[in-house]
Amino acid sequence: MITIGQLARYVGVSVKTVRVYHDKGLLPEPERDASGYRRYSADDAIELVKIRTLAEVGVPLARIRDLRSADDAAFQQALGQIDDDLTDRIRDLRATRDRLRRLAAGRLASLPEDVGRHLEQLTRWGFTPSWVDLQRDLWILAFATHPDRAVTLFRDQAEMLTTPALRQLFLAYDQARDLDADDPRIDNLAHRIVEATLARYGPDQLPALDDGISEIPALIQGTVNASSPAWRRLDRLIRSRLGR
Repeated sequence: MITIGQLARYVGVSVKTVRVYHDKGLLPEPERDASGYRRYSADDAIELVKIRTLAEVGVPLARIRDLRSADDAAFQQALGQIDDDLTDRIRDLRATRDRLRRLAAGRLASLPEDVGRHLEQLTRWGFTPSWVDLQRDLWILAFATHPDRAVTLFRDQAEMLTTPALRQLFLAYDQARDLDADDPRIDNLAHRIVEATLARYGPDQLPALDDGISEIPALIQGTVNASSPAWRRLDRLIRSRLGR
């Protein structure tokens, strides 16, 4: 039989942690012996190792308490779910590590080849360097955080720009950046964009800034708006006239 201090040292936790486990009902607290000390057995050490292992992989203490009272079948099923969760976490951590390594190598700004070609095409179409730079930064952000969703958004925008009339609207949007926010051309442009949006998507299938899949659309629009008072007013007018 061993003391709480010895138990803690053997298992690799602090005495305070053992007492927390007692308070949470995870580990039964033994009675004191004649000398006034609580003595722990090998079984207590084994139970503490199990609790520590579950806690270290992120299982909440309340969940551990439930697992300790579960029958063997339920316990094994729960362990399988925890294993699946850990596998997902490991995959996410490896993806994060890869992004950090690309950052360290100066390759964070890498984009799919079709996005790079699209950015070059923007220049040939007459978009300003500021617009091209803004688009590059936004697509870097989108592909770095939500690559699958970014692909869909990019294809939609690239397809729109192949239509001359829609491309002229984007060019007008770009050129409106330095206008005064109260310039009447802002109202006219908002009207034209609303008409084109309704014609492209229909009134019942308008693209949402935040469709529940990710925050990318709202983030992109917010970044654009922050670049220009005229663009902020243009966005407000478009939203208002589309009923958003």
